[in-house]
Amino acid sequence: MQKPLINEPVSLENYLGVFQYSRRAIGLVWSTHKRLTIALALLTLVAGILPAAVAFVGKLIVDTVVSAIAVYQGTEELVFAQVLIFVILEGVLVAAVAGAQRGIDFCQSLLRVLLSQRVNILIVEKALTLELSQFEDSEFYDKLNRARRQASSRPLSLVNRTFGLAQNSISLASFAGLLVQYSPWAVLVLVAAGLPSFLAETRFSGERFRVFHWRSVERRILNYLEIVLTREDHVKEVQLFRLGPELLRRYRDIFKQLYDEERRLTIRRDVWGFGLGLLGNIAFYGTYGWIAVSTIVGQITLGQMTMYLLVFKQGQSAVSAMLSAIGGMYEDNLYLSNLFAYLEQPVAAWEGEATDGPIVEDGLRFERVSFTYPGANRPAVQDVTLHIEPGKSLAIVGLNGSGKTTLIKLLAGLYQPDSGEIRYQGLEFSKWEPDAIRRRISVIFQDFIRYQLRVGENIGVGDVDMLGHKERWKEAARKGKAADFVDTLPDGYETQLGRWFHDGQELSSGQWQRIALSRVFMRNDAEILVLDEPTASMDAETETEIFDHFQSLTEDKMVVLISHRFSTVRRADTIVVLNKGRVIEKGSHEELMTLNEEYARLFELQAKGYR
Repeated sequence: MQKPLINEPVSLENYLGVFQYSRRAIGLVWSTHKRLTIALALLTLVAGILPAAVAFVGKLIVDTVVSAIAVYQGTEELVFAQVLIFVILEGVLVAAVAGAQRGIDFCQSLLRVLLSQRVNILIVEKALTLELSQFEDSEFYDKLNRARRQASSRPLSLVNRTFGLAQNSISLASFAGLLVQYSPWAVLVLVAAGLPSFLAETRFSGERFRVFHWRSVERRILNYLEIVLTREDHVKEVQLFRLGPELLRRYRDIFKQLYDEERRLTIRRDVWGFGLGLLGNIAFYGTYGWIAVSTIVGQITLGQMTMYLLVFKQGQSAVSAMLSAIGGMYEDNLYLSNLFAYLEQPVAAWEGEATDGPIVEDGLRFERVSFTYPGANRPAVQDVTLHIEPGKSLAIVGLNGSGKTTLIKLLAGLYQPDSGEIRYQGLEFSKWEPDAIRRRISVIFQDFIRYQLRVGENIGVGDVDMLGHKERWKEAARKGKAADFVDTLPDGYETQLGRWFHDGQELSSGQWQRIALSRVFMRNDAEILVLDEPTASMDAETETEIFDHFQSLTEDKMVVLISHRFSTVRRADTIVVLNKGRVIEKGSHEELMTLNEEYARLFELQAKGYR
C-alpha cells in the first residue's frame, strides 16, 4: 500500500503536490449546485473589498472632525453635513459587510447539506460497481471507512477555505494599498509576522492526518464493538454469555489509546501555536508604537493613524486567516486523498453483450474452475467440473469449509474464477451482458438478509423490477409457503418487519426462511434456482412438504441445492461431494451409495440419528 505524503519530510514538492485534489473538490461543489457556488464567490469578493473601504471612510470621518474642531466658528453647517454623510456611508458599508457575511453563511449551509448527500451518493454508487471480493479485503475496507468518515465535510471545507483565501487576499491587497502609503516595511512586517504560526499549523495538520490514517483499524473496531453492544441481533448472546463488561472494557481501552494520542498532539499544537502567536502580537504592538510616534511628531494625521492601526490589525487578521486557510486546505487535501483513492478504485470490467446463448439445451457448465480468496493460502475451489441440464437438479454436499458456498458465489457471478470457465447455454459468463445472465439466476443464501422493510417488500426484493407489485408478492409467498402465516400478521403484506422501526413485527427463523424462499419465486424468468441451506431452520416435516411443493413448481428449471439434510439431497438427479474445494464423488444417490465412499459414510452417519 502506498504510504501517505505525511510519512515523508514535508518538502515544498510534497506540500504543493498534495493540493492536486483542490481543483476536483471545487469541481464537485460546482456540479452540486452552480448558482449557490456563483453566489458564494460573488459574496466572497464583496466581503473582501468592503473592509478596506470601511477603514478609509473611518479615516475621512476622523480627519473631518479634527479639521472641524480646529476651524469651527459656529457657522460651518457644511462640516456637519460632511461628517454625517461619511458616518451614514460607513454605516451602510458595515451593514453591507454583515449582509455579505450572512449571505456567505447561507450559501455554505445549503451547500454543506447538498454536498454531504452528493458525496455519500458517490461513495454508494462506487460501492455498487465493486466486486464482493473487494469488500472482503480488510485493506480495501479500511480505505472505504476512511473515505466515509470525513469525505462528506472535507470538499465543502476545502471550497470554503479557498473562497476564504480569496476573500482575505482581496482584503489584504486593499489593506496593503493603504498601508504602503505609510511605509512598505509595515506591509513586510504584516506578512512576516504570520509565517511561524502557519508553518506550525501545517506541520500539526499533517500529524493529525497520520493519526487518522493509520488508526483506521482501531476506529473500525470501535464501530464494530458499538454494533455488537447495541444491535438487537447481538443482544441475546451478549447477555447470555455476559460479554457486555468485557466488550465495553475493550471499547474503553481502544478509545483511550486514540484519545491519548490525540491529547498529546493537541497539547503540542496548542503550546507551539501560543508561543508562535506571541510573535504576531509583538509585531502588532511594535507597529502600533511606531504609528503613534509618527502621529505625535506630525508625520501623519490623527485620522491616518486611526486608519493605519485599523488596517494593520485587520490586515494581520487577514494574513493569519490566509495562512490558516492554506494550512487547512493542505489538511483537507490529505483527507480528500482518501475519498478520491476510493472513488478511483479499479473495477473489474464485465463487458459482455450477449442476451442469449447458442446452445440452450446445454444448460450450465463448470469446466476446471479454480478460485482462491485474496490473501488465502489455498484455493477454496480447485479444478471443479460440473454440468447441469435444463429440468435437472444438482445437490452439493460436503463438510463445512469444503467450498460449497464459494461455488454458488461463482455461479452467481459474485466472484470471477482464477482459472477455468463457467458457461451457460454454451456461452462463457464473461460474454453475457451482466443483467441478462443475472436475471436468469435466483439465489437464496444461507445468510440471507432480513430487511427492515414491509413483508411484501421483503419478498419483492427477489425481483427489483417488481418490488412494488402486490399481486406478485402474494403469488411468490404462496409458492414459497409463506402466505398462510403472512395472512395472520396485523397488516398482512404491509406489516413492518424487524424491531428497528415503529410497530415492527419479528418473525421466527423458520418464517424468515420462508420469506427468503419466496424471493426465489419473484423472478419468473429465472432459469437457475440456487438454494443454499434453504430449510435449515425448519423441522423435518415442514422441509419435506416444502420440497415436494418446490419440485412441483420447478420441473422446467435447473435447481442447485446445498443442504446438510440427506433426506432432501437424495432427491436430486445428480449429487456432487466436495472435499477441500475438489469434487471427489459425483452421481445419483443410488450410485453414490453403491460406491460406498464419502457420501455413503456421511449418509449413514446421519441416518443413525433417526434410528
